Amino acid sequence: MSSSDIRALEPKALWNCFADLNAVPRPSKREERVVGFVLGFAARHGLDAQLDSAGNVIIRKAASTDRQGREPVIMQAHLDMVHKAGDGVTFDFDKQGIEMWVDGDWVRARGTTLGADNGLGVAAILAVLAAKDLSHPPIEALFTLDEEQGMGGALGLQPGLLTGKTMLNLDSEEDDTFTIGCAGGIDTVGTFEYTEVAHEAATTVMSLQISGLRGGHSGLQIHEGRANAIKLMARLLSACGEMVVALSTMRGGSARNAIPAQCVAQVVVLDDVKFAECFGREATGIREEFRLIEPGMSIASTRVEVDAGEVGIMGKEQQRALVLAMQAVVNGVYRMSPVVPGLVEASSNFSTIALGGGKAEWGSLQRSSVESSKADVARAFRAPFELIGAQVKSGDPYPGWSPSAESPILEKMRKIYRELFGHEVKVGACHAGLECGVISMAYPGLDMISFGPNIHEAHSEKECASVSSAQKFWRLLVETLGGL
Repeated sequence: MSSSDIRALEPKALWNCFADLNAVPRPSKREERVVGFVLGFAARHGLDAQLDSAGNVIIRKAASTDRQGREPVIMQAHLDMVHKAGDGVTFDFDKQGIEMWVDGDWVRARGTTLGADNGLGVAAILAVLAAKDLSHPPIEALFTLDEEQGMGGALGLQPGLLTGKTMLNLDSEEDDTFTIGCAGGIDTVGTFEYTEVAHEAATTVMSLQISGLRGGHSGLQIHEGRANAIKLMARLLSACGEMVVALSTMRGGSARNAIPAQCVAQVVVLDDVKFAECFGREATGIREEFRLIEPGMSIASTRVEVDAGEVGIMGKEQQRALVLAMQAVVNGVYRMSPVVPGLVEASSNFSTIALGGGKAEWGSLQRSSVESSKADVARAFRAPFELIGAQVKSGDPYPGWSPSAESPILEKMRKIYRELFGHEVKVGACHAGLECGVISMAYPGLDMISFGPNIHEAHSEKECASVSSAQKFWRLLVETLGGL
């Protein structure tokens, strides 16, 4: 299915901009190509554009004739996306554009993330900037960088560049909900150095593989109990024990804000009989526990042919310490909100690990809507690793966004939504990290709201966006701009 099928979808203005955007690689921290694309877009449409000191793009468009004299409105979305391919999928994100196809009401990508997070938000803003027939006040379009890997663009935003007092953040993923609050986050990373030794000639080398998990967004899906491949691998290694297997290498996870869907470890088997027994028993238990929520789970062990002495392994005591720390470390929901029923207040995601050659390195992301709780869950993640002598640190924090029930833009948009769709919109906070809280540090008092179309399974290769919901989102956006 070609991009023409995407471009034929309604509203064409939105989907054509999305198709153009998805042809441009845009990984976090390497957004130079998409920045060039957006600047070129502004030049082609005769719009004023500038880069700020953090690399964010700001494009300004004058008000339509019928909205002259109105206060400017800020429209905001982030340019980067999570680049993730499914198990066994070969895809060069640095050179290839996203390959999309239409599946009924859903737009999907072939084996990779779709980039609807936050590409549909970016595309909506570009479509508004290009439009000749929309009613709107003066627009300040803010395209930020590096949202997915630490919100670097929003954190670097300087005061004084924007004059609007109202901001529309287009980075939400449920079309029947307005978001007016979100969690803050902090990264916790660690390093554990160990002495590597050669294995004995008569031993068996096995590759242990956990794959086929659902993965997903480590904020929006963290409460669903999805399996974490890194934690499961620690469980398998712990069940076998350092007297049965000697750990050589391990690699799992792909992004700090994605639940890891795969993990592979190479081990030297020290006792073939006991390994077959304990690995089989533990794998069977895991499959049964997760059979409903992880139907695609695969846990396998495959013999690896290597020459004696070619595989380095960890010492028994160091392996025991690291595996137990990995199994003990906090992961998943840490605390539910006592204020907002059903909302996760604090969580932790053990997101990546790379082990081999005498060093293990890992990453994680802790989230909370309460600053003190965010610090607490980060300390809880560090604690087991600090006890074994690993070097662990937390950094790159970003604040949450505290809800305000007295927001003028919320009241305006609630009325517009009710008139358009005949029912009340839901209003709430989310456990994902939005840039609103960070931006408010540079622009205190900014009246903000976040909304968007239905996007499922963001940060995974199953990511998809609803066509009919995008139409609903576009209609709401157009009506909102015409009423400001």
